[in-house]
Amino acid sequence: MSENQYKPKILAFCCNWCSYAGIDVAGISHHQYPASIRLIKVMCIGRIHPDLVLEAFARGADGVLVVGCNVGDCHYLYGNRLATDRITDMGELLEGIGIDHRRLKIEYLFAYEGKKFSDFVTAFTGEIAALGANKIRVMT
Repeated sequence: MSENQYKPKILAFCCNWCSYAGIDVAGISHHQYPASIRLIKVMCIGRIHPDLVLEAFARGADGVLVVGCNVGDCHYLYGNRLATDRITDMGELLEGIGIDHRRLKIEYLFAYEGKKFSDFVTAFTGEIAALGANKIRVMT
């Protein structure tokens, strides 16, 4: 990749329990993923309000990834189900304001699945790169 080639800015909200531990495993195991991803640790992805996602896009994120425990394994019982419903519902809202719904994705991860994290982050970054830069930016 040349130095001046477009690198999408990806913001990932990751739960404290399974997904953040999986990211640690990815690092310890030397599974590489794009350096352009920025991680935000949250206690549970069920706490991610749609306003946070909209704020990320407004501030220049090209893609937003929400990563949590597998459904049924949430440390807060139903947080990941709530997040799944919210993220699914946001697709139409994003399209309505001119942001391709494919720029927002939710994934699930067990704490030991570092390779899986590396694989889906790399794939998501490629998908976002193909879409190009986010044109909706309030501030950069």
